[in-house]
Amino acid sequence: MEFVLSNLKLRINQKLYIKDPETSALGKKILKESILLINEAGFEAFTFKKLGERIQSNESSVYRYFENKHKLLVYLSSWYWSWIEYRLVFGTANLIQPYERLKKAITIVTEETADNSDTEHIDSIVLKKVIIQNFTKTFLTNEVDEENRDGFFQIYIRIIHRVATLIKEVLPGYPYAETLASTIVEGALHQHFLKEHLTSITNCNDILSPTAFYLNLIDNVINTPAT
Repeated sequence: MEFVLSNLKLRINQKLYIKDPETSALGKKILKESILLINEAGFEAFTFKKLGERIQSNESSVYRYFENKHKLLVYLSSWYWSWIEYRLVFGTANLIQPYERLKKAITIVTEETADNSDTEHIDSIVLKKVIIQNFTKTFLTNEVDEENRDGFFQIYIRIIHRVATLIKEVLPGYPYAETLASTIVEGALHQHFLKEHLTSITNCNDILSPTAFYLNLIDNVINTPAT
């Protein structure tokens, strides 16, 4: 799967960028270094000026690729969810039993990222940290409805529907499939955040992972038919 992903062009909404950063060495450097800088400094302190200094280029060169840092963050989020989507497709393709497919999907969307060998210019381990810290900032804005109409969150929404479809295959007629799917996908990011920063309000830790919790949750849902 790593070979396939490393040679695959992930499709990101064209409205998120002015020039496709995947088409040039500078663009790829902008992606690589922006992930590292956001992780180090935080998104609030991150600026295109600081990024320009880091890549030893003018600030204006960053603006040739992205209109603002919000769209850059949404681009990085879209890249992450597209990467997760491909892992979902390949990870569940050869599984016969619906429940096994569902458990595999939950594992993929909730587990720690342990391998950053998929691409040369995207450190997926650090990118996962950036998404955990900043994902809600991509859509908790006044422009969320307009951006949703423009398809900014299309890949994320597709993942929710993929997981919901797997839930429905296991539990036909279950009335909360999309709610459960979105709770698992976004909730896992929140639990990863809590276990690193607010440990007193989660049971997840280095031994009990968010993946273990959500697999336990789905087991209980499966064994408790909806009324």
